[in-house]
Formats: sequence, C-alpha cells, structure tokens
Amino acid sequence: MNDSALPAAPAESVVHGAYEISADPARIDAALVHRWLSTDSYWAMGRPRQKQDSAIAGSLNLGAYHRETGEMSAYARVVTDYATFAWLCDVYVDRPARGTGLGTALVTAVRDHLAPFGLRRILLATADAHGVYEKVGFTPLQNPDKWMALGQQ
Repeated sequence: MNDSALPAAPAESVVHGAYEISADPARIDAALVHRWLSTDSYWAMGRPRQKQDSAIAGSLNLGAYHRETGEMSAYARVVTDYATFAWLCDVYVDRPARGTGLGTALVTAVRDHLAPFGLRRILLATADAHGVYEKVGFTPLQNPDKWMALGQQ
C-alpha cells in the first residue's frame, strides 16, 4: 500500500475547552510522546525512542493542544487498516490536563474520526480507565473466550 492509498487527515480539528484536538501528523511532538509513555505509563514504561517513533510512523495519531500555548497536552494512537479494524492504544493525558474531560474528548475524537470508514470493530485494553471509554461507547468483550493473543500479555 502506498501513502496515497491512506486516508488523509481531516482539515478540521475539534475544540474542547482550552484544547484543540487534531489528527495532523505534523503537530505530533514525538519526543514528548516518548517521554510521557516511557516514563509515566504502566503499559510502555521504558519503551525505547526508536520503537516509539516507529509506532508513530505506522499509525494514525491524534494530539490535543492547548489553544493559547500550542503545547501538546494529550495523545492517542490508532493502528488501523481503515476498512475493518482498529486498535486504540497509547492514550495519554498530561498530568496538568487531567480532570478536564480531555481524555474523553480525545477518545470521542478518535471514534468520530474513524466513523466514516465503517470499521467493524475498534478494540483497546485498559487497566484503569474503563469509565473514560464507557462514556464513548466502549463495552467489555461479550465473548472474551473467542479472543487469543500471541506475545506478551
């Protein structure tokens, strides 16, 4: 698949209070995302920068930016084929922005960004943010016994 076959990022962004949520890949601060995830997340602690950069390059990335300063305040990454499936991962809200509803707004923006593609399923895994995802429509797997994994769990 060449780059021209991938869907383009929408020109519009979503505003949530003091924040603007955008899928513009040029706005992603990869160094900041790496710092957040490799030092302050339970799922990516110690992740090498090269691995994080590779993950960003192969994914749909959304960022939330403070409207006055332009500083990145939250991040979400989606692995998808834009046809049938997506995996939402690496969702992170910077500590000063927590409690503002930004996490829910970011996940809502991801859901809405993917809606036009008619995906059959969007999956995610979380140990501590079930309430955030439930607000956006995520539910526990109905038949977890059908699912299997290869690799670290």
